[in-house]
Amino acid sequence: MHDRPPMADVRTPAEFAQGHMPGAFCLPLFSNEERVKVGTTYKQESREAAILLGFDLAGPKWSGFIRMALEKAPDKKIAVHCWRGGMRSGAMAWALDLYGFQVHLVEGGYKRYRRWVLDQFEKTWPLSVVGGMTGSGKTKILHELRRRGEQVIDLEDLAQHQGSTYGTLGRLVQPSQEQFENDLAGQLYRLDRTRRIWVEDESLTIGKRIIPRTFWNKMQEALLFDVQAPLEVRVKTLVQEYGTLDRDFLEESTERIRKRLGPEQTKRAVGAIREGRMEDFIREVLVYYDKTYRTGLRGRDAGRIVQVPVQDGRVEENAMLVLSAAKTSTLLTEI
Repeated sequence: MHDRPPMADVRTPAEFAQGHMPGAFCLPLFSNEERVKVGTTYKQESREAAILLGFDLAGPKWSGFIRMALEKAPDKKIAVHCWRGGMRSGAMAWALDLYGFQVHLVEGGYKRYRRWVLDQFEKTWPLSVVGGMTGSGKTKILHELRRRGEQVIDLEDLAQHQGSTYGTLGRLVQPSQEQFENDLAGQLYRLDRTRRIWVEDESLTIGKRIIPRTFWNKMQEALLFDVQAPLEVRVKTLVQEYGTLDRDFLEESTERIRKRLGPEQTKRAVGAIREGRMEDFIREVLVYYDKTYRTGLRGRDAGRIVQVPVQDGRVEENAMLVLSAAKTSTLLTEI
């Protein structure tokens, strides 16, 4: 996967959208509708009839394929794959080779790649988890750890969601489940398994995306560094992050957790949103999120939770406190 040539995925746009290799570009031999026609012909008539139909459909498009390939791979070195290394990729590879491309045909296609992706989550990864109640600055601490040379996987960035009912921020669009897994596996592959890898404490789901269960189980077993920030610091942080969001979005998101918040608390939270009392809104919903976090902590091994008290929202200092706690924990483990 390192230093590979541009990767042309010749499956349909719909297949590509469902999931693709990170960095690949879509060079579809058939449209979504055309692939259905070819598949139907294969089943109802014969393989030969399907091939002929395929050539009829693709025939007028070959020059366009070559021009797009030249845009993506001007040095004429390219990799090509379809679902399992069959006729679609073979036909595209033939045409590009005829034009003078140096073509690498990916053996096993996307199907084999997906097996590789799922295998990554079965491996042992040296995880350390940054936890803490909502507003404790976990994500910012992760980014600071990365800036300091630590290995970090930002699951919320991969999932394009901040993890709560407000997690889309009214603008983020989540990738497909398949693409989320592909991107996570790709990032893991680039990391050094002999060094610590930091992730943020998450529930099994981030918005509508699900962390692969085997990987999430490893997160649950890892050391959790519980960043404990004062309530007032957390409220201030959350007002800055969420207070400027669209009020209709905030209200709709709050209504989605009405059953968990309770009718009276929901009423107070929505009223605060409508009146622009963002601090009051944050305090109302934090009651629920703090309770949820404490419940999650009780499900962990208490001996693998390291408390990291912080006094304010200064990210650089808080990241250093986490690193110091991690160093101390490592020394105690080695003694």
